[in-house]
Amino acid sequence: MKWLKKKDEKLNKPSIKEEQAEKLAQLGNKLRILREQQGLSLDEIVGLTRIPRRLLHAIEAGDLNDLPEPIYIQGLIRQFADALGLKGAEFASNFPIGSQPVSLQNRWKPKPITQLRPVHLYLLYIFVIICSVKGLSQLLNQAALEANNRQDRQQVQKNSDLTTNQLQAKNMEEIQVGSSIPEPQAVEIGVTLKSSSWIRVVADGKTEFEGILPKGTHRNWKATEELTVKTDNAGGVFMSVNQQQPKQMGQPGKAEEIRIAAAKIRS
Repeated sequence: MKWLKKKDEKLNKPSIKEEQAEKLAQLGNKLRILREQQGLSLDEIVGLTRIPRRLLHAIEAGDLNDLPEPIYIQGLIRQFADALGLKGAEFASNFPIGSQPVSLQNRWKPKPITQLRPVHLYLLYIFVIICSVKGLSQLLNQAALEANNRQDRQQVQKNSDLTTNQLQAKNMEEIQVGSSIPEPQAVEIGVTLKSSSWIRVVADGKTEFEGILPKGTHRNWKATEELTVKTDNAGGVFMSVNQQQPKQMGQPGKAEEIRIAAAKIRS
């Protein structure tokens, strides 16, 4: 009789597919409720996560048939949860992925381009952009350095040809002109998030921050020449300049970029 009882227990135990479907329905329902509580649409989540809308809808609906392999589903749930201000990795770990069989025969076989999924294409696209930006930045920096060195050599050569009196007169003229040149005054911005949004802040040509900030976050940045703020959800970001009254950057779900130059003061 014992072996019959054990056999019945095995038959009643849910399969990994059934367990995944049940967990996906629970997690998707929680994500949908939290999204609606924060007043966010699926299209706004698409802007924050870059996940196609049909996959987000399938997660909320608990539809396994319209989603990729379990390991990718877990990653999509993590991104979804991160965008809503949750601990994505911890939240997504509740979704079971089961054992992923590995075939040694296919391990070294290259995967055709036609089989690449949207997630793979997205990662490849990001990698290409990063490499292109780095290469262009290095070329521009090298060109600027060469131009500065060339100007310095020309200036040294020009000064060496001047007589003592001419050099003194030139220095006095530069002092008078320099006293009237306006000096830059530092600019400061404050950013307050009314909803979770992706933000990039560039101060004097250097990227100070790039990533997703959750709802309720307040951050400040300073620059001596110029500050650039870019977001993909302008309606969820309020920005103040030099501690003035904060203003909304733009429309919800719309990308916006604002550049603020430092004010000039005369010495």
